[in-house]
Amino acid sequence: MTRTITPRLRTLVLLLLAVTGALFAGAAPASAHAALTGSDPAQGVVVDRAPTQISLTFSEQVAMGDDSLRVLDPKGKPVQSGRPANVSGTTYGVRLRAGLADGTYTVAYQVVSADSHPVAGAYTFSIGAPSRTVVSDTGAGAGGGAVGGLYAVGRYLSYAGFIVLAGGAAFVLACWRQGAGVRALQRLVVGGWLTLTAATLGLLLLRGSYTSSGRLADVFDLDLLGQVLQTKTGAALVSRLLLLAAAALFVAVLFGAYARREEEEGADEDAAAERRDLGFGLAVGGVVVGAGLAASWAMAEHASTGLQPGVAMPVDIVHLLAVACWFGGLTALLVALYRAPADTPLGTDAVRRFSRLAFGSVLALVATGAYQSWRQLGSWSAFTDTRYGQLLLVKLGLVAVMVGLAWISRRWTGRLAEGATAEEASGAAGDAPSAEAEVRAPLAATVPSGAAVTEAGEAGPAEGEPPADPGRAAQLARQRAAVETARRKRVRNADPGRAGLRRSVLAEAGVAVVLLAVTTALTQTEPGRTEQEARAATAPAASSPADTSGALTLDMPFDTGGKNGKGLVRIDLDPARVGANEMHLYVQRSDGRPYDIPEVKVALTLKAKKIGPLPVAPEHITTGHWAANGVQVPMAGDWEVAVTVRTSDIDQVTVSKNAQIG
Repeated sequence: MTRTITPRLRTLVLLLLAVTGALFAGAAPASAHAALTGSDPAQGVVVDRAPTQISLTFSEQVAMGDDSLRVLDPKGKPVQSGRPANVSGTTYGVRLRAGLADGTYTVAYQVVSADSHPVAGAYTFSIGAPSRTVVSDTGAGAGGGAVGGLYAVGRYLSYAGFIVLAGGAAFVLACWRQGAGVRALQRLVVGGWLTLTAATLGLLLLRGSYTSSGRLADVFDLDLLGQVLQTKTGAALVSRLLLLAAAALFVAVLFGAYARREEEEGADEDAAAERRDLGFGLAVGGVVVGAGLAASWAMAEHASTGLQPGVAMPVDIVHLLAVACWFGGLTALLVALYRAPADTPLGTDAVRRFSRLAFGSVLALVATGAYQSWRQLGSWSAFTDTRYGQLLLVKLGLVAVMVGLAWISRRWTGRLAEGATAEEASGAAGDAPSAEAEVRAPLAATVPSGAAVTEAGEAGPAEGEPPADPGRAAQLARQRAAVETARRKRVRNADPGRAGLRRSVLAEAGVAVVLLAVTTALTQTEPGRTEQEARAATAPAASSPADTSGALTLDMPFDTGGKNGKGLVRIDLDPARVGANEMHLYVQRSDGRPYDIPEVKVALTLKAKKIGPLPVAPEHITTGHWAANGVQVPMAGDWEVAVTVRTSDIDQVTVSKNAQIG
């Protein structure tokens, strides 16, 4: 594909670089394919008291169902209460039951990100102290198992069907109009339509189980199907099915009325104008339907969320159409080279037109692919540090191999054209035998003795032989047609330029099959930008002076002297800084069980500044648990926290501890 860089092309490249620079300069942090960026309690921590709720923060908004967020105790029993709810922004939480015992708890989540991909995972935290847990399977089957494998196959087949359908039709309309009447090309394009339709229906049925239970038994669950139809992905799949109905009409006209008009010979100018108008209408309709089908992916996947979706979706549509024109046209060219009938040979003009179409498609792929790579990666390090970047490097390598093979195909095209020109000149001069003449001699040997061989290489009745009966005449006609077809194929295949082109195009198609598999895997992989943002959000932050004072916990044993008068009072003050604070107070018996006492009071005193005592009246929450919100600490210092505990009408004691607050 060696070309001289013209001033116009140079200007286009500079404009592309300028636009890319502007996009980099004006970018704001964003991502697609949701990732867990934080949790409360955090993963692996040991908390002193049981939390009232579990909250998870994602990199983007997600869709949640009734069982999307579950908390399991050490024995594997659920301890969440109610449905998950949106707490704020991208944070979602679920409340827990009261009175949770000490031990290790498992948090399992299963959500659907805004770009249609299921996101599932699990982590543990402990109350009091870590313990053994029997939880080994969190039930997060979304996106995996047999359903996940079938869904991945369906996605691959849907891409392949679209590429063959759109690219094959583009090859016929833009490169080889006579191909509309070739049966092998008709079967190829119709097969692409059938594959895309069947894959879309399969994805629609699998979607509910794919994003929830992951069980094959739920594929035909009508309730799940109804829920899928209300989602963005379900709407995209239904839209694709409606567009495929329009595509069926397009294919019928292309291989029906249009093919018949192309086969007409000697038609007048009006008929020629009618053919041109029909071809123009098919081209416009094909672009509209093809762009609509491509949009059914762009509106529901990576391009629809994250950074610059208004730019990303049109770019994604152009990218998919360029892939279809290159890969699908390449498949159609391969079929034409191997399966085109001898009476409708593929000419060098058609190959040249496809070469120009493929070159334009490669330019579009480079421009749109560069933008998509930057949008999904965000940094050079993501190429090697993330799975998305590593797959993208593999894809770029395969594209480079395909471009190299395309350059070889272009050279064979040039040799094929030179051979055709030389053969025409030789035939016009009549000074050298053509390949056709060389093939005619061996064919003559196959004709029965006594029969004549015409100049076309056909067998005819011997001189003086009486006319054959109608049956014999029909048999001879079929034999002559078979001989003529074989002769034309041998002449065509004897051309070294055509044979070399067939081999290089076959190699291109083989690489394209692998490349399509890598691309399908990329669409289901968490973008590198999101993965790096999630790592940064969950990494431990460096400590700073502003963070030195955090939640405060004070344990104070008490003994009122009466019956059941011994125990422990625990105070949690959060964030233990100047201003409003949240206080939780827990009372336990000497054996560690929660203890409800008649009365408990708290007072704060800063003796160095002669402030206080400041009374705090906590409200009773549950057995052994009191809480107070908005506890004001006027200034930082060494505060005395005094707790008065009354265990009966006459048994009472005050215990205290000093702590640095603020």
